[in-house]
Amino acid sequence: MVDITAETTGKTKDSLIVGAFKAMRPVHWIKNLSLFAAIFLSGAMFEKGRLEMVIWAFISFCLATSATYLFNDILDIKADRLHPTKKFRPVASGSLPVSVAITEAVILAFFSIIIAVFGGLNSLFLSVVVVYLAMQFLYSVGLKNVAILDIIIIAAGFVLRVYAGAFAIDAHLSAWFLLCVISAALFLASGKRRAEINIAQNLNYATRKSLGTYKKELLNSYVTMFGNASWMSWALFTFFESPKASLPFWLTLAELSRTTTIDKLLMSTIPITIFGIMRYESLIFEGKSETPEKLLLTDKSLIIAVGLWILFIYWVLYSGISVSGI
Repeated sequence: MVDITAETTGKTKDSLIVGAFKAMRPVHWIKNLSLFAAIFLSGAMFEKGRLEMVIWAFISFCLATSATYLFNDILDIKADRLHPTKKFRPVASGSLPVSVAITEAVILAFFSIIIAVFGGLNSLFLSVVVVYLAMQFLYSVGLKNVAILDIIIIAAGFVLRVYAGAFAIDAHLSAWFLLCVISAALFLASGKRRAEINIAQNLNYATRKSLGTYKKELLNSYVTMFGNASWMSWALFTFFESPKASLPFWLTLAELSRTTTIDKLLMSTIPITIFGIMRYESLIFEGKSETPEKLLLTDKSLIIAVGLWILFIYWVLYSGISVSGI
């Protein structure tokens, strides 16, 4: 018997095990690295037991996000089969039967909660996981079709990830950093919808209902607005929350020139942040930002920018040139 789904996608179906793994979308787990933001920026990376807690939180969240991806794929199976790239997803391609996908989603969600409960993580982290699962369920069953609200929910997912990492180790998050996270999340979410509009125009039909409400000019303004808010809020964060330079390093700077006598060392990351946002924004307007996680793994300029950004922050917080972490 001819496999109609395989003929439609033009690709041989994966085995059940491979399909089950691919349906978890492991490449998307890169977004869950945001759980490490709180421990990294608090200067507590090497405090005993803290990193281990965040790693458990990361694993829990990876299982939770994979469960929501599976649930969304099950509901979107018909639309995904018409999409140029989503048609190759295991559920849409037929390599993972719907009944198996449902079972896998339930198991993943269950073990995500089990890890949150018995992995030494506190009740606040568990609450974030439950809220995330509930929010993504509502998103999949209908809220993703409501314009503007869909962008806010996508952005909220990033914010919850950051707070989940903070709750896992009971870390303080600056209001300026929270503003930066919200702005960056809205920037990424708006860019995702902007890229989807390009795809919809090329296919001559909307790949999701909410796209019919959006105008390209409106999304362009969203991207510009949230891009500006992202780097400005990061700049304010580095100004108000940067640790002071240690005395020996400060004296070294003072000997060079009065101009270099500064103690807000995190501000050195501002130019890198601006470059990263400008680069990502250019990719958005080229219609390449539908999958942010792939861009962060494939675009050389973004990889270099992110790498330098992390290195500079590590240098400021962990090399001994500053008095203490944030």
